[in-house]
Amino acid sequence: MKSTFYILFLTVIFLNIFSAVAQNNKILFDATKAEMASNADWVIDADIHNIFFSSTTHLPYASSGSGQSNPQRIPTPAQSGITSSTAETYWEGSLSAMAVDCAKRGYIVETLPFNAQITYGNSTNVQDLSNYKVFVVDEPNMSFSVNEKAAIVNFVKNGGGLMMISDHTISDRNFDGVDSPVIWNDLMTNNTVQSNPFGIAFDLQNFSGTYANMAPSTNPYYSSILNGPFGMVNQIKFTNGTSMSLNTTANSSVRGLVYKTSATTATTNVLIAAATYQAGKVFAIGDSSIPDDGTGDPGDTLYNGYTGDAGGNHQRLLMNGMIWLITTTLSTNDFVSNSNHFSIAPNPTQDKQIHFTFSLEEIQKTKVSLLDTLGRTVKEVVFQNELTTGMNYQAIDASDLQTGIYICKFTTPTNTKSLQVIVK
Repeated sequence: MKSTFYILFLTVIFLNIFSAVAQNNKILFDATKAEMASNADWVIDADIHNIFFSSTTHLPYASSGSGQSNPQRIPTPAQSGITSSTAETYWEGSLSAMAVDCAKRGYIVETLPFNAQITYGNSTNVQDLSNYKVFVVDEPNMSFSVNEKAAIVNFVKNGGGLMMISDHTISDRNFDGVDSPVIWNDLMTNNTVQSNPFGIAFDLQNFSGTYANMAPSTNPYYSSILNGPFGMVNQIKFTNGTSMSLNTTANSSVRGLVYKTSATTATTNVLIAAATYQAGKVFAIGDSSIPDDGTGDPGDTLYNGYTGDAGGNHQRLLMNGMIWLITTTLSTNDFVSNSNHFSIAPNPTQDKQIHFTFSLEEIQKTKVSLLDTLGRTVKEVVFQNELTTGMNYQAIDASDLQTGIYICKFTTPTNTKSLQVIVK
């Protein structure tokens, strides 16, 4: 009787973990706030371009003819066709490079279309924020409603990850009288949940430049974002962006990561920032040029900031930040890695393959072992000839393993990491 109860208890625990981890793989990119207006194209994929903006209400609407990008919920072709060598032009959008990189890690990416709703805790909305782990909003050009502001703050409060990207002042692309810094600041100071929950305010500035004023290694987010799984970030390039001012009284966790000036522990002149709020996380960027990959709506003038500017540092910054946002702690164990050098995604596995990413400063003999809950090695694979310095993507066939929890052990001559993985 006791053994039966114990098995049922473990089954319930496993199903709860499975459900929570599965949600961790989903990222939602917003397109409800005129992110496509004018020369902006902050979407991951659009098959048609028929969005127009009313000259009186400044609201988007779909009509026949050639207009701005009209992104659909599910990008096409299907992301199941993405491999480690897939180009960002697999999808059409100026955020497609970041989205393809996310898909390569096994994350599921979707768009919230222009006529959809931002909600949290609404079971009738299939794209309710509670169904996602990360919400990306790149340069909103329309104000959030009272309910939308509460939804976003509550999403973070309850464990969600928010990537909030602003742009410079007087960048009103749909001519409704408000810019992205003002829109973000309104969300943070005028929501019904908590005033200034993230401790971040975007300045009303417009400047450009290349900056290498990085936070020190003692910064609590340094090893995850500035020196994370995609490598070290050494500099960034702003092309008409704005800075931030931080309020550590409102949120004691908020920290700057990259600065306009050399004061790398200050709370002003911040270009990149991070914070936690209750159970969730926030990653803030002051320039929408950074994730722009230079491709998208053929009617727009776009520039490759993602890999073209700052020597590839923007890709490392954004993907390190995304991995940090999507990483969540379940009770006392991380089922999605927050390690600098070894991570597993998706977790639980899909298609009976364990996909993992690791970084190497030099090519070394690398071994990955799978151990069962009794500590017995059930599978072991050695990599060497196929490795490169920097990021490596590999996979282990788990089709011969039973469904359950395993320990995945990563070993090099100079490093050892162990993570739990759920094989389904």
